[in-house]
Amino acid sequence: MTKKYFQVSRLSSPWTFQYRLRMLLWEYCWPLLCSWTPKHFYLWRLFVLRCFGAVIFGRPFVHQRARIEHPWNLILHSNSSIGDRSHLYCLGHIEVHSDACVAQEVYVCTATHDFNDPSMSLLTRPITICSGAFIGARAFILPGIIIGEGAVVGACSVVSKNVPPRSTVVGNPARILNS
Repeated sequence: MTKKYFQVSRLSSPWTFQYRLRMLLWEYCWPLLCSWTPKHFYLWRLFVLRCFGAVIFGRPFVHQRARIEHPWNLILHSNSSIGDRSHLYCLGHIEVHSDACVAQEVYVCTATHDFNDPSMSLLTRPITICSGAFIGARAFILPGIIIGEGAVVGACSVVSKNVPPRSTVVGNPARILNS
């Protein structure tokens, strides 16, 4: 489901003043409270994410150097893992199900722009990473994608279409090796 945010011009923000204050507070809290913590302090990082509205089930792992934008749009399930320097651009909802792994430096992006609109309004679409899926290092996941249960996304792949369950995709654009 695509959500469109109204913008007066290309340079205007779709966010209210209150929403921008919330984003600013988050931008300072993660570096001050979490990014310096030892790797095994993940429960503390989960607590901070919860304080900012992330929905967390069980005990997922979030690396201290992961970057999460708008954590109030993030849902993490038990035993999921967000790797070192991964970037979750949660302008729309991102859900990472149990036992799924997002490896290091993966970029998961829920937003784009309406290029047919002169103001280039912001568009968001949710991303779902199903149970047992593995996203390889430096992969890029585009808005609106569903990574199926047990699927594997190869390193440096650009995922522009849904990935079927228990399949492996690689390349730019990602293509199915098996299913």
